[in-house]
Amino acid sequence: MEFKNDLGKPWKYEEDGFTVIRTSVWSPPGCHPVGCGLKLYVNQAGILEKIEGDENDPITKGRLCVRCLDLKEVIYNPSRILYPMKRHPQDRGKADKWERTTWEEAYAMIKQKRDFVIKNYGVEAIAAYSGTGRNGGIMVQEFAHEVLGTPNACYTQSGYACYTPRAAATAAITGCYYPEIDYGGGVEGTYDNPDYKIPEVIVLWGKEPLPSNGDGLFGHALIDLMKRGTQIISVDPRVNWLATRSAVHLRLRPGTDAAMGMAWLNVIINEELYDRDFVENWCYGFDELKERVADMTPEKAAEICQVDGEIIRKAARMYAVAAQAGIAWGLAIDQNQNGTQAAQCILSLIAITGNLDKPGGQLVGEAKPAVPEAEDGMTSTYAATGHQLDGWVALGEELRNKTIGMQEYPLYVNSIRNAHADLMLDCLMTDKPYRIVMAMIQSTNIIAPTNSAESKKWHQALKRLDFIFATDVFMTPTIQACADLFLPLKCAPEHDSINYTHYSGSQIHFGITNKAIEVGQCKSDVEIAVELGKYLGREQYVTRHTDEKAWLNNRRAQRNLMGGGKEDFDTIREKVHIQQGRKYYKYKTGHLRPDRQTGFLTTTGRVELYSYMFEGVGSDPLPYYQEPPFSPYSTPELAKEYPFILTTGARTYAYFHSEHRQVPLLRELNPNPLLEVNPEDAAALGLLEGQWVEISNQFGEAKFKAKVTPTVRQGTVMAQHGWWFPEQEADEPNLSGVWHSNVNTLIPNHYNGSLGFGAPYKCMICKITPLKESYDVDMNRFQEKFRKVAG
Repeated sequence: MEFKNDLGKPWKYEEDGFTVIRTSVWSPPGCHPVGCGLKLYVNQAGILEKIEGDENDPITKGRLCVRCLDLKEVIYNPSRILYPMKRHPQDRGKADKWERTTWEEAYAMIKQKRDFVIKNYGVEAIAAYSGTGRNGGIMVQEFAHEVLGTPNACYTQSGYACYTPRAAATAAITGCYYPEIDYGGGVEGTYDNPDYKIPEVIVLWGKEPLPSNGDGLFGHALIDLMKRGTQIISVDPRVNWLATRSAVHLRLRPGTDAAMGMAWLNVIINEELYDRDFVENWCYGFDELKERVADMTPEKAAEICQVDGEIIRKAARMYAVAAQAGIAWGLAIDQNQNGTQAAQCILSLIAITGNLDKPGGQLVGEAKPAVPEAEDGMTSTYAATGHQLDGWVALGEELRNKTIGMQEYPLYVNSIRNAHADLMLDCLMTDKPYRIVMAMIQSTNIIAPTNSAESKKWHQALKRLDFIFATDVFMTPTIQACADLFLPLKCAPEHDSINYTHYSGSQIHFGITNKAIEVGQCKSDVEIAVELGKYLGREQYVTRHTDEKAWLNNRRAQRNLMGGGKEDFDTIREKVHIQQGRKYYKYKTGHLRPDRQTGFLTTTGRVELYSYMFEGVGSDPLPYYQEPPFSPYSTPELAKEYPFILTTGARTYAYFHSEHRQVPLLRELNPNPLLEVNPEDAAALGLLEGQWVEISNQFGEAKFKAKVTPTVRQGTVMAQHGWWFPEQEADEPNLSGVWHSNVNTLIPNHYNGSLGFGAPYKCMICKITPLKESYDVDMNRFQEKFRKVAG
């Protein structure tokens, strides 16, 4: 297969005295892996002067979000850390104790500490904590398993309640990776390709892709499709721009998605709206599923979800009768104890309507053919996910079994090769089953309200470690409080890379990140991994990754990008944005299985509506509804004291999680942390627009500025997440105001699903107390501190 440059223009060219670099970025920083096309204008002094969208990108077509357009204020921000920094562990929490060091000394410190820990405690006493965005989020397993040699890679969010509940359910039921809607991104000509069909219906289920562009779905593609006739069904408690333009909007009670999904299945099955051919030939367990959902009528779901039963029927029918339809399901599915079961419902809907792997339906990735043994003696067999397994396998069974959570949640640990976050916190606090002594914090602001639940517990726990080194772009409250060594990271315009949607598991398209500038002594995650691997003597890793270019070439081959061809990075960088073409109905051709047999990579070779994988680990093989752990129905007495349903984490145009609070233009757009409150609730509380409030429950409290709006349901409030205040005092105990508006202090640990996934980030309870004080940021002082013009 031949892959052409997407427009014939070189990746680097001269224009009006500027060198223009065409590039495709994952996180500049500030988003998930869509791979937006940029043109970076660099002056003769090597300074980035201007960012524009690349109109030749076949997906984004020149459209960029404000975070990308304002990238200069990130790169040249005066608070950015540009050199390695160190301090003594006794000086944690003291901002003025950091001092500049060299990369050589930094690597020597890590080696000395690692050697000591291995000798005295064992390599499992080292942990690597990761976040999202940037390359680091996809590299934590590699850093942990192959560079540091520990099994304890850990994404610190309770129940890993982001993406993985959906991905785990997909793997169990279909043997595939996360299925994305087919918005034409993978085929040349997109909407005009003759093999592509415009979806008649797209369901946005707990997903707002315009500000988030999450995982591989470019949000504005939905607007393109709507202009071509696609109708939208919105399943979301909040009203957003797309919901106001939807044919049906189901404003369900937060946390009740599984009941809604079961009701849709009830309607489609009982009214025989399903694809009989696909069900009979490619599904297993249909009769069991039919029996399971029989009692979840639209009327029963209406009582649970607080949505009219006839509207539920209308939405289910509309989805089922469409010639081709897709479901874009978001984070709301994951952030619920019952999230994996909600995901089962959605996958069952996709399957029984015959929308799986069809044009304009739901896309799944192609499985790489199995290769029994790699040249270096390590396994290179890939499942349908396409994920790299080498480092995990090379640890050996004895060491893998020491991973925190392996005994309690084996499916969780083995499927994502991560320690269980809630049990990791217990381990840090109790030293059981063993002590964690040393850690890496990679691109994650753990104690900010981004991913960890009960953030103050993580703060206490991390300070118990003997040594922590961290990688990031900016100093964060987490690093300020807990770390001893800071390794500064590059932003996307400062290094070469490859980005691919859905972590390559469900590859829509991919792009090349081309380096344009150099800033300070920052390094990329890849550079740090390769250099540290050499310094630690990790020969097996270094043999395959001698430098950054070798790593990129290996990653391209591993992810089967460019069809697994022989082109090196310097060749494919010319192409910038690459659509590999799209095979549909792969279950008929053997391309969903490494052995190239037809069907799906499951026990039965079919889509398992009745999951043998779930049954095999002691979980219910069929979907079911479970009331959120704290609600007016599960905890009625508590609900009297805390009468509001609290949902968190809605995406904004200004910020990505805890990033960008020090970026002047973006902070102007959203200067204060907001709590959305329904007008009727505000009136009952005597609450005015713009008044500050405290929300609290039995776990914690946080302060927000009220935004009175009908976009939230009565009885429900939505709190922004990710807030800290870089303009405030950085020392302990203030830590840049990280506790002031920290909504995650209200979210508990250990309320996970039966498989270890999910947590109630979006379906908690709280009360609201209006405040007389105002905590508005002084934007004049803020601008004085953080405004800087490069050059």
